[in-house]
Amino acid sequence: MVPEARLIQIIQRFQYLEAAMAVGGADIAKLAREYSELKPVVDQIDAWRRLNDDIAEAKAMLADPDMKALAEEELPELRARLPEAEHALQVALLPKDEADARPAILEIRPGTGGDEAALFAGDLLRMYQRYAEARGW
Repeated sequence: MVPEARLIQIIQRFQYLEAAMAVGGADIAKLAREYSELKPVVDQIDAWRRLNDDIAEAKAMLADPDMKALAEEELPELRARLPEAEHALQVALLPKDEADARPAILEIRPGTGGDEAALFAGDLLRMYQRYAEARGW
């Protein structure tokens, strides 16, 4: 798993960005862009920490005879969700590719072949349009 020090560093940077954006300044656009990149990561860190806290609470409830049945029921469910939360956190922490934020232009031209090439280019265009719609682009 990711070292706790790295998670703390990310959260501190996020909190700094929140404070800096509240003050304002000339580089507000740059701060807002970095803030929007860190927001999903911080949300995943919070979700992972909440899940770990819930697991710790359920383990503590095992010692209480009145709450033991509830804890025994809740603990396996929480432990089953932990690998998924860890994976989501690791995916969120992956470095972002700078090209992802840039737009792409795709040009489709019919080559030699006359009408058949033009028909194929039209089919290819519709294929790419449907693919982009399916991906939510």
